[in-house]
Amino acid sequence: MSNSVITITDAQFTTEVLDASLPVLVYFWASWCGPCRLMSPAIDWAAAEYGDRLKVVKMEVDPNPESVAKYQVEGVPALRLVKGETVLSSLEGAINKAKLESFLLEGLPK
Repeated sequence: MSNSVITITDAQFTTEVLDASLPVLVYFWASWCGPCRLMSPAIDWAAAEYGDRLKVVKMEVDPNPESVAKYQVEGVPALRLVKGETVLSSLEGAINKAKLESFLLEGLPK
């Protein structure tokens, strides 16, 4: 798997997330969101650190209303850990790298 964050759209969601062989961390963000900019380095770190166990994608909320609605994203930044059609874990709001690591370790299949 790639060790970098992949930017996706609603049109790519099924292929990149639902059909992925690994669990997928979906990072919902917005260009106008200050906390989203603060979290970006941690998201990049997660892709590099967990790239063998996890795929990491990011999706801008404003141009992608279908996925935002389906995954009930009410604020950004938001994280959804998804495996197939199942949401393993979800979180909204900015978190630091340590909390992101805990979130991933709790949600990822052992």
